[in-house]
Amino acid sequence: MSFSVPDVAPGTEKVGALHVPAGQGLTKWVSGDSYTMKVTRGQTSGRLGFIEAVVPPGGGPVAHAHTDEDETFYLLEGELEFLDGEQKFVAGPGDFVYVPRGHRHRFKNISKSNTKMLFFYTPGGPEEFFVDAGEDPIPGQQPPPWDLARIQSVLPIAERTGLIVLPEED
Repeated sequence: MSFSVPDVAPGTEKVGALHVPAGQGLTKWVSGDSYTMKVTRGQTSGRLGFIEAVVPPGGGPVAHAHTDEDETFYLLEGELEFLDGEQKFVAGPGDFVYVPRGHRHRFKNISKSNTKMLFFYTPGGPEEFFVDAGEDPIPGQQPPPWDLARIQSVLPIAERTGLIVLPEED
């Protein structure tokens, strides 16, 4: 079950801690993956977007870069192959990956089971892509992968949220 914590209007931010209990946050399916927004920039005065992800075998986004935000990953379970510019490396449980803004990257689940991770953007903002382009989960089903037509249909949302698609040659 997931729920949405409403964005806070500028100047009316909550003072003190923001608590999002386990199992809560807005969940969206994007490109075959499941992303739960624990907090968005609207809830943190623009400072942070924080996401819990489940990436099935073979899942992950196309190569891309973020124009104005750094992205940081922490793997909980499974393995992901990361594209780092033109190089690739594998990260596993307990590994930390930092990707500076403007750097071409992607991740792909190369294992035979779901990979779970946490990732965040500083400042927040790109998580709005998941909110606006993602699909609502259907209980009992798995997120469907996106084909080229679906990816092309969300390019205007990608552009608006500072996401630059930089596909791989292979």
